[in-house]
Amino acid sequence: FQGNFPLQVFADLGLPPEAGTPEGIEFYGQLSFMKSGIRYADRLTTVSPTYASEIMTPEHGCGLEGLLRSRAADLTGILNGVDYDIWCPSKDAELPQQYTADALAGKNACKAALQQELGLPQSPDAPLMIFVNRLTHQKMADVVLEGLPAAVAKGAQIVIHGEGERHFEKGFLEMAAQFPQQIATRIGYTETLAHRLNAAADISLTPSRFEPCGLTTMYAMRYGAMPLTRPVGGLADTVQDAGRTHGDYAQGTGFVFEKASAGELASCMQRAMDWYGNADAWRPLQRRAMKRDFGWERSAQRYLALYGELTPAAQVDEIAQEDEIDRLAS
Repeated sequence: FQGNFPLQVFADLGLPPEAGTPEGIEFYGQLSFMKSGIRYADRLTTVSPTYASEIMTPEHGCGLEGLLRSRAADLTGILNGVDYDIWCPSKDAELPQQYTADALAGKNACKAALQQELGLPQSPDAPLMIFVNRLTHQKMADVVLEGLPAAVAKGAQIVIHGEGERHFEKGFLEMAAQFPQQIATRIGYTETLAHRLNAAADISLTPSRFEPCGLTTMYAMRYGAMPLTRPVGGLADTVQDAGRTHGDYAQGTGFVFEKASAGELASCMQRAMDWYGNADAWRPLQRRAMKRDFGWERSAQRYLALYGELTPAAQVDEIAQEDEIDRLAS
């Protein structure tokens, strides 16, 4: 979504002639507003450190990788943040019962309530997976659809909630009709349902072919729904793989697979279910993920520092003083 337009539009922009060249905003015979921003901005940011590196490669640069490499010194990746006033199970009013990382009984209640709501058997031991996402090629909806029967065969329950490409919506609805006791599909998006799904889930499927940041994964971790994902973009910056056997990595916060294939997805789902079957290993893993801090404060400080580099020191001090006055007045 680069904002590309016919080259003849350039005459209407009121820009100097040299700006309409390949050294300016011309882009393979068109005008590119994305290219113009990258070319002329003082600094460039994107929403995760790994994605900042990826967009300088042909695979993820979408034709702009050469320009981005030439401006690498001015490019910074800063993770998006989560609003924990909204996405936090200890104070989420949408949940049937609230809970914390150190008191997880409420999560079991949320799981039972959701199973009842969606007509799934109320089995506390069945691993409950969710796929709350746009149903698109980017989000690997095709791979998830192909991999669901393997998870069903191992006893998992799966809830799909999202909307997107029609053939994917149809496929997930047909899958739910084929396995009504294990798969529930809700097309569309309702944020209140998304909150209940994260609270109920044991595992959240968040794979992607490319992912600038990945807020869905951050939400899942705070709610103790262990993310199952690929190491791309912001997903690589937020999820640490739990390893093959219980206790492999003391800092694991989810499950990661490399290749965007149904076979690798199914294998990773099986690994996650094996972990889930061992409560002594699962609970510490879950608590580690819930206690990760992806709030806005750290990200905001990084943006403030970056703007500070572009702003005279005296002006920064003046802004800080005005902010403090506003804070005290409120």
